[in-house]
Amino acid sequence: MDGDDRQRASRDQFRHFTSLTTRWADNDAYGHLNNVVYYALFDSAVNAALIDAGLLDVAHSPAIGLVAETGCRYFDALAFPEVVEAGLRVARIGRSSVRYAIAIFKQGAAEAAAQGHFVHVYVDRATRRPVEVPADVRQYLENLVVAG
Repeated sequence: MDGDDRQRASRDQFRHFTSLTTRWADNDAYGHLNNVVYYALFDSAVNAALIDAGLLDVAHSPAIGLVAETGCRYFDALAFPEVVEAGLRVARIGRSSVRYAIAIFKQGAAEAAAQGHFVHVYVDRATRRPVEVPADVRQYLENLVVAG
């Protein structure tokens, strides 16, 4: 997350939640979600929020957010077949970037099973050169800002 990410996040620290279903293929040989799956959950949570808000058309939006940085800390194991809830908040909005704080919760749990951050840099779809965060996206994201 931002600040001291060693402190386990609680549900009340997030502004937006998305339910996500784990898949059979997500489990690894140890019987829990493989660590790479958490990054896919982060990606799905961020993009689902933008799509649901009508701010991202994955095929046509002229400005798109590309992942520049991500990180995750794990607290509890999750496994298929669990439905998890991804808590999302915005930690920082820059000129062309957004830093999200994300936590993955067991359904109904008060504390995060895993948490981390995800940085999008907005670029022009065609040129892949950085652009300002679109005004409508910025306005939406400002509603998700929670002080760390």
